[in-house]
Amino acid sequence: MIIDLPDTSASRIGREILTARSRVGVPTGLVFTMIAVARGCDDDEVFAAVIDAGREHPSRIILVSDGDDGPTRLDAVLRLAEEVPGEIIQLVFHGELTEHHASVLLPLLLPDSPVVVWWPGGSPETPGDDPIGRLALRRITDSHAAEFPIAALVERAQHLSPGDTDLTWTRLTRWRALLAAAVEQHPAPIRRAIVRATPGNAAGVLLAAWLDDRLGVEVRLEDEAGEYGIMGVELQTDAGDIRLTRTDGTMAAFSAPGVPRRIVALPRRDLNALITEELRRLDEDAAYHAAMAALGARWDAGVTKESL
Repeated sequence: MIIDLPDTSASRIGREILTARSRVGVPTGLVFTMIAVARGCDDDEVFAAVIDAGREHPSRIILVSDGDDGPTRLDAVLRLAEEVPGEIIQLVFHGELTEHHASVLLPLLLPDSPVVVWWPGGSPETPGDDPIGRLALRRITDSHAAEFPIAALVERAQHLSPGDTDLTWTRLTRWRALLAAAVEQHPAPIRRAIVRATPGNAAGVLLAAWLDDRLGVEVRLEDEAGEYGIMGVELQTDAGDIRLTRTDGTMAAFSAPGVPRRIVALPRRDLNALITEELRRLDEDAAYHAAMAALGARWDAGVTKESL
């Protein structure tokens, strides 16, 4: 069911949802409210990602975008039932209303349920102090979408608040799992680590910071030409080197002391998979916060600045 509500209000949107629920039998057991603030990004890509996320986590999803500078008004499109998991509310703010997103959103939040805010494109300097960000338990940014990803990620580290996370961290999930397993299986002391990534790659900078925090050794970040962001990681031990090197966008070569070289799965994941994974946990991610603290320290020490 699709309901168009041009020049509407939050109270009318609420009434229309209640009426539509009674007609089409939309489930009321929604997990949370997710607000996606679409600024400077592909609206269709964001819409597809939240639909995928909603299939795993039925929720109320509110897509926020700004229209023109003309007369002040709020346009809405409601989607319920059929192919939509839960409820989707698309809001377009016009005129002076673009300065008052939070006051319109507040009455549309599900009562007694967590709120998640996602900025798939541009995001505020301090998400925790943003009017929309203050509505949420979790705030998800994506430095990868910024004009200067490393600078954006460092800015996130410098203004980190409880509940913040960035999809740059989610992109590292498989890398972190493979490296953690390798260290556990080959427990020789690690003397130094090297992360090789394409110039300007924020994920490489954050992976180096995570290794710095977890290993407590020198971690060098080196630029390497390529098409896949992080191109490889080398952990140097007295027994030999542990290496994880990309061979293409889906696989990597793994080698370790006394172990034959083998190919392991290391796929690059799309936005749908990233946001779905991030929504599987709403509690604090201590490892992320520790890695971001290490990133801030490395930046202050001048270790990562040459990678901008």
